[in-house]
Amino acid sequence: MPALDDSLASFAAVLAGELSGHWNSRHHPDHGGNTDHDELTASVWDMDQVADAMAEYVVDHYAVLTRHVDGTRLFVMDRKGHDNGFLIAAMAPEGLPAEAFRGVREPDGIAVDEDPFRAAKHVSLRLLPRYHAALAQVRDNVSRLATAPAADQQRVVMTWSGEDLVVTKPDRDDVARTLTAAGFTFDAGRHLYVLSDGDSARVAASVRAVGDRLSELGVGVLLSRPPGQPALDTAPAQPSASPARVPHRTR
Repeated sequence: MPALDDSLASFAAVLAGELSGHWNSRHHPDHGGNTDHDELTASVWDMDQVADAMAEYVVDHYAVLTRHVDGTRLFVMDRKGHDNGFLIAAMAPEGLPAEAFRGVREPDGIAVDEDPFRAAKHVSLRLLPRYHAALAQVRDNVSRLATAPAADQQRVVMTWSGEDLVVTKPDRDDVARTLTAAGFTFDAGRHLYVLSDGDSARVAASVRAVGDRLSELGVGVLLSRPPGQPALDTAPAQPSASPARVPHRTR
């Protein structure tokens, strides 16, 4: 592991120096499981390849780049399953309600090779413009939520129960049909829709499918994770994704 840690830390430090503005890089190494990784990775704002990697592999170390002027954060991890390269994703802004992310497409991350100079160009030309566009939508939603009636703020909450992902039976039939189509089954005894599947990648795909469809129906998705739950929960973060989560990551 030390070689991987050193490689990622060095890459992230150089990348921070190449991006426009004043960025700093903080490396979060592998401390043998006693880490704050779950709390931070839940803010990764991605529902594509970064979320899939986090669902399939344990994220034992990573780096976070932070821009001083506005607090914009970027998440950098090894490109799991590949011999080299890294994955970079934006992190959701903190302190905003999950409903503000509803209907907002995540600024999905990018895969880059080990050259931090090329990576800086891809971040500047591809990732950051998507992030700023998504953030503008979220902020617009925040202003709308400030005056919207509570009844208009609909969302589905998915919660881990052991190895199962459960959802309280929704009042709307179209939401129930969406859950069923994505692999959830109704447990009449518990009055819950339940997704039981040992394959974390398939679970992440099912949650993403639910988020996409419910977003079209004007319903957000919030993924609730008990302390210590594996990294899969970061895959859907917010109402479109908040982290992740979420936590941000709900649709």
